[in-house]
Amino acid sequence: MSTRGVYSFASLTPNNIGTVRKLNSVLFPIKYSEKFYQDILLPEVEDFCKLVYYNDVPVGTVCCRLENKNGEASLYLMTMGILAPYRSRELGSASLKLISDAAAAHAKPKIDRIYLHVQVSNADAKRFYERHGFTEVGVHVGYYKKIAPHDAWILEKRFSSQAPE
Repeated sequence: MSTRGVYSFASLTPNNIGTVRKLNSVLFPIKYSEKFYQDILLPEVEDFCKLVYYNDVPVGTVCCRLENKNGEASLYLMTMGILAPYRSRELGSASLKLISDAAAAHAKPKIDRIYLHVQVSNADAKRFYERHGFTEVGVHVGYYKKIAPHDAWILEKRFSSQAPE
């Protein structure tokens, strides 16, 4: 029998949003608003908001929103987290690949980039995203209001424009 577990992803629904809330309360140092939870259930973000399972146990979440600013469509990675005992099992990498592939395949609108904020004290997270093709494009001073340090790196991954086949 293999010691390697099986991971899977599930779309978010009103039936499992309580699990997402519980995971977020453990994974992140801030409390998310009711609007956050309403927004991640919207049909247009179904491909970008998932529960992460390991051996049928919910162990993480990934939640994004679509943005359109100045004619550029972006995917903003709001949250991604895996419970500590399940890290180093490629679950974060698989989650990031899932949303990256979905973003690259998204046609209407064509997504130009994925971006996110990482607290400047979290060098491990920054290195993780850099290993997956993200680059630092700036620092958002005062991004975090209720936790210190308040500043965040802005990381992005751009998709190359491809001519239609």
